[in-house]
Amino acid sequence: MLRIHLKNWITSLAVTSVLAASSAAWAQEDIVLGGSIPLTGVFAFAGIGIDAGIKDYLKIVNDAGGIKGRKMRYVPEDTGYKVDASMAAFKKITSQNKVNLYYADSTGFSKTVNPELERSGAMLMTGASFGKELNDPKKYPLQFMVGPDYSEMVGILLNYIAKTKPGAKVAIVYSDTEFGRDPIDAARASIKKLGLNLVTEIVTAPGSVDVSSEVIKLRRADPDYTIFHGYVLAPIPEFISQSKALGMKTAFMGTFWSMDNSTVMKMGDSADGFMGVMPYRYYYDTEGKSPMLDKIRQMRPDYQSTAYTQGFLSAMLMTEAVKRTLDAGKPLDGKNMKAALNSISNFDTGGLIGTPITIKGNSIPVGRIYKADMKQKKMLPVSDWITLEQ
Repeated sequence: MLRIHLKNWITSLAVTSVLAASSAAWAQEDIVLGGSIPLTGVFAFAGIGIDAGIKDYLKIVNDAGGIKGRKMRYVPEDTGYKVDASMAAFKKITSQNKVNLYYADSTGFSKTVNPELERSGAMLMTGASFGKELNDPKKYPLQFMVGPDYSEMVGILLNYIAKTKPGAKVAIVYSDTEFGRDPIDAARASIKKLGLNLVTEIVTAPGSVDVSSEVIKLRRADPDYTIFHGYVLAPIPEFISQSKALGMKTAFMGTFWSMDNSTVMKMGDSADGFMGVMPYRYYYDTEGKSPMLDKIRQMRPDYQSTAYTQGFLSAMLMTEAVKRTLDAGKPLDGKNMKAALNSISNFDTGGLIGTPITIKGNSIPVGRIYKADMKQKKMLPVSDWITLEQ
């Protein structure tokens, strides 16, 4: 009898030891953020900044002890901004690591990987895309974007226009790509709803150089505001310089990927007064309190792009979702982390966004209108922070 009790006690002790060891191992297990990052190729200008932003925020977290004693570990792969390379990177990273969080490099990859993301159920994903299609919690329940979708960006511009000049004439110039066409239907509806007048739509090939015929069409329409979408740089400078040479007075506007300060400065002096929507504060902005911008400037004394800020804020919000999930004592899976993310209300980003944010769905529909001052070589704010209804 004594032997049986002793045997049971030894077995119980062994089980308890295994569980304790497992618990200790779990407590020390890294939280892994994988990434399909375009460090080369046509989108490398953004990917390099995104990568640096993610690394810097995770360093801040780890230097402070991690999350409940667990370190954040970043595992990126270069994709060259190609969907097949992004999928290969995703499979490689997830096969070699227990991945909790993931950064996607494009709309195409985010859409392609979604079935696999849902089958796994283990991860929360964000990325570089602001595609409207991704802003659907039912279709993309484990993804979100760090800012407004493209339709919301144009909506913020149109709200500003309607308030500044009621009934204004608006033109939209967009690239003949999925990126360019993304917000157009929503823009038409918003223009009508806001009592504005859509006087022309112009479609060009991406990166066009010869836009003389399109500029003549724009001149005939004589808009008060011209909104560009679906471009980074070309053909925006060509439109602006040729339009100004013809004496046009239209105010030119852009969306996120045309709005980095360094990008606008490349447009030349003719782009003085160019405006657009930006969901973040610029690196050099010292208005009010901004402890995170202060920390970024300490870490990196040279100008950092808005892509850097996007990467930094992506890591911040994913980390916040992890923290809230662990604080609630729930398993660290995609569903729980997304629910934790959607519990964010009146959240202070440390000044990266100049107003507290709430995340109800898959986007953060907040932005501010900035205007180029070529004398100061800076984009400067011309509006308050605009938040669309969610």
